[in-house]
Amino acid sequence: MTKRAPLISSDMNATLNHAPNLTQRPPRSPRVRLGGYVGLARVLDKGRAEIAGTAGEYKYNNPMDHHWFRFTGITADVLKAELATGKGDGEMLAWIQEKAPNKHTPWEIHQWSAYHNERGPDGDVETLEFFTKRVGDISKTREDVKTWFDLLDLDDHVTFGGKA
Repeated sequence: MTKRAPLISSDMNATLNHAPNLTQRPPRSPRVRLGGYVGLARVLDKGRAEIAGTAGEYKYNNPMDHHWFRFTGITADVLKAELATGKGDGEMLAWIQEKAPNKHTPWEIHQWSAYHNERGPDGDVETLEFFTKRVGDISKTREDVKTWFDLLDLDDHVTFGGKA
């Protein structure tokens, strides 16, 4: 009997083993910091899940992710290709620190992350209306949801059976 080559490369198997199943649980909170960056752990979770076909309703490279991509100068396609090699979080962070076109000091990363951690809808009426509607679709009584990260965390919680 001849041995068949695997249909999926060993690198892809490694990626699939690291990929969260976002149909069963949400990606990490945008507040989780990796290398000081807010949002990065969530971007990695969604990228791995998209590669593995387990992203569910979550979108990799959505408008919230764009902030991280602009700050680092890394494109979504390049990051996704690197994720497909099967690297873990630490290896991905080392790769980002080496390859990011926009180099930042730890202090700059901290400041950028602190800003995004507290960022709510800006003064634009359409943005405020969108934010208010999204919160209202989840809960009519939650007055503590003030930031985009508050909204994402609440949406993740409710999506997987939590009470608003």
